[in-house]
Amino acid sequence: MTDLVTWAELGGALAAIGGAAYARQAHPAAYWSTVGLPLSVARLLASYSSTMDACGLTVAPSRWRVLAVKATTRREVRPVPPRRGMIRPTSTGLRLRLRLAPGQEPVDVAASAERLRHAWGVHAVYVRDVKPGVVELRLVGFDILRKVRMPRRIDAGLLQVPVALREDATALVRDYRAVPHQLVLGATLSGKSMFLRNVITGLANQPVVLVGIDCKRGVELAPFAPRLSALAIDPAQAAELLPTLVKEMEDRYDLIKARQGIAPGTPDEEITSDIWGLPEDERPAPIVLFIDEVAELFLIATRKEEERRDEMVTQLIRLAQLGRAAGIYLEVCGQRFGAELGKGATMLRAQLTGRVCHRVNDEASAKMALGDIAPEAVYAACAIAAELPGLAVVGDTSGGWSRIRTPHLSLADAAATCRETAHLAPDIPALTPFRPYVPPMPVKAPGPVATPHTVID
Repeated sequence: MTDLVTWAELGGALAAIGGAAYARQAHPAAYWSTVGLPLSVARLLASYSSTMDACGLTVAPSRWRVLAVKATTRREVRPVPPRRGMIRPTSTGLRLRLRLAPGQEPVDVAASAERLRHAWGVHAVYVRDVKPGVVELRLVGFDILRKVRMPRRIDAGLLQVPVALREDATALVRDYRAVPHQLVLGATLSGKSMFLRNVITGLANQPVVLVGIDCKRGVELAPFAPRLSALAIDPAQAAELLPTLVKEMEDRYDLIKARQGIAPGTPDEEITSDIWGLPEDERPAPIVLFIDEVAELFLIATRKEEERRDEMVTQLIRLAQLGRAAGIYLEVCGQRFGAELGKGATMLRAQLTGRVCHRVNDEASAKMALGDIAPEAVYAACAIAAELPGLAVVGDTSGGWSRIRTPHLSLADAAATCRETAHLAPDIPALTPFRPYVPPMPVKAPGPVATPHTVID
């Protein structure tokens, strides 16, 4: 009987271990909540002081502390680790704050992040500066970019769209007022279209004018036509649309100058205000211009096309340089974007503050996107595997960068959102000639009508 109980207990233990291993691989979030979280908390509490000492994050105790220890006990006076705050569990990891000792700085803690990861058995450790003398450790329990689940609560206002999940479990919010223009690069099937799809559907619910230039005959942006105020599907139509946007920008500058009493002859470059300083009833709606495969605007075959190309590039540069104050923002997408495209390409890229680089086919393409703002991020972009579409490296002119991944959004759901929000599109009379044709939804044929049967008693 004892042998039977022993074998039963052993079988149950093996089943539990196998179930935990399966859950860790197939359902990492559930595994973390049930198994990983208690183990990591136990490791952290048991080894906090020794881990901080091994990482060189301890300091000599104060004189009063030494006297108090010697007066009350006989134990050895040991170095003091940073004071630890309360541990706050999350659905993806842990958070805790550390009060740094005098002479320490956040860089010291960030340099030991990899050691802390191994010591406490988590997937990654990130350090954030909260205020002078206090840092926050964000421990991520599993690879959250393998299966993206956006946070439930995300604060987002006008022209702010949560589009992806960062590797530290926070949401990447595309804020057009903070980063007016952005460049999105990526090879075929890298997830670039998915990123653009999430941005458009996020803006579709806001009173924002959406304008598209898709030189692939509109195959990328045509599904969102009900919500678009203008759409150009080839370079010829783009050459007509861009001057209209430039004229709209100039009219908005005139509106700002008239409201503020600035002389009509004042150059646009000398105006430091923008449309957000206007009264709400006079403020024009912001415009977001999406350009898919921007290289198609630069490619030419004849001299006549070269003149048209130069005009379009000049207008794009003007929109990038002056459009922010007029409430016009650019989202430029492509596979490559460098000096080899032609005159004005480098100048236009310099105006695109935000950078998103998906998987690319060569290192030169990654350098085009990130090399001039965050050189160390180039290697991270080159390491993106083809099996992870939507994974990208995002950076800005401050030099900061991080890995992100866009959540999956089907084209049918995105198109349905644009159809449902078509009534939110602000009216811009100048863009009326460029409004795309939206075919009516097919009406399903009614099914056969059942013939009632008369029952005779």
